[in-house]
Amino acid sequence: MTRIAFLGPAGTFTEEALLSQPDLAEAELVAMPSFPDVLRATTDGDVDHGFVALENSIEGTVRLVMDLLVFEHELLIQREVVLPIRQNLVAPPGLALGDVRRVVSFPDALAQCRDFFERELPGVEIVAANSTAEAVQLVASERPAGTAALGTALAAKLYGLEVIAADVEDNEENMTRFVLVAREAIPPITGHDKTSIVCFQQADRPGSLHGILGQFTARNLNLTRLASRPTKKALGEYCFIIDLEGHVDDEIVADCLRDLHAQLKNVKFLGSYPAASEHGPAVRRDAEAKWKAADDWIASLRYKVRR
Repeated sequence: MTRIAFLGPAGTFTEEALLSQPDLAEAELVAMPSFPDVLRATTDGDVDHGFVALENSIEGTVRLVMDLLVFEHELLIQREVVLPIRQNLVAPPGLALGDVRRVVSFPDALAQCRDFFERELPGVEIVAANSTAEAVQLVASERPAGTAALGTALAAKLYGLEVIAADVEDNEENMTRFVLVAREAIPPITGHDKTSIVCFQQADRPGSLHGILGQFTARNLNLTRLASRPTKKALGEYCFIIDLEGHVDDEIVADCLRDLHAQLKNVKFLGSYPAASEHGPAVRRDAEAKWKAADDWIASLRYKVRR
């Protein structure tokens, strides 16, 4: 059976996103204490896949995960999953919102609720945990005075706590993008795909980013994400993380990557994979139908060629 590592313990948003995929939910799920542990287990072959959070609509890139994928591991993204995030303040029975003096959770989750804390719990102590579920588990087992956790309603139910404030995220459009990674293999083209790469410049010179972006503009390739990260080699030296629409098996995408690889110091390929979208299946069906019609048209023309 396929083994998939995810950020545990049971009840994290990562697990919730993972279980939203019927085929992945049937796998053997292996809880890990941290995202680095998930990626290390995948690289070492202890599991077949890793499932990690990569980006949040409010806080942006999950920097730890991105840096590990860019600089430390050779893993390929297999698919992306986007999950609406609903943060809940949970506590032992009897603890009222006004009695909370400390909140424990994953740092990114805490950051997504700053306005709520300032408005409802001014001066509250913020304590970091390795995951939202770990925070809930800690509060449930140790029950420190005046302490609540920020996490999922599922975790509250699993560990015997109560939701004392629901949907406390500052933005109701709060969403997190998760990715499934593996050591090898690129998923086949579907007609609604995304490709992720990292571009390393030859040198920090004027117009270098413009030159990179020009490769996509010239081919009318749409970028869905552009971010920069320090290379960790020298002050002021950055690489660019780019998501674009299309698949490496598309000739136009392949041609673009070929030119970038020849032009730059290095290009790291992070994967071509099905794009997450509620309209994805319809887009893929439409693309398949158009390709079939185009293929039939070419076949009809070739049939007319004199032999």
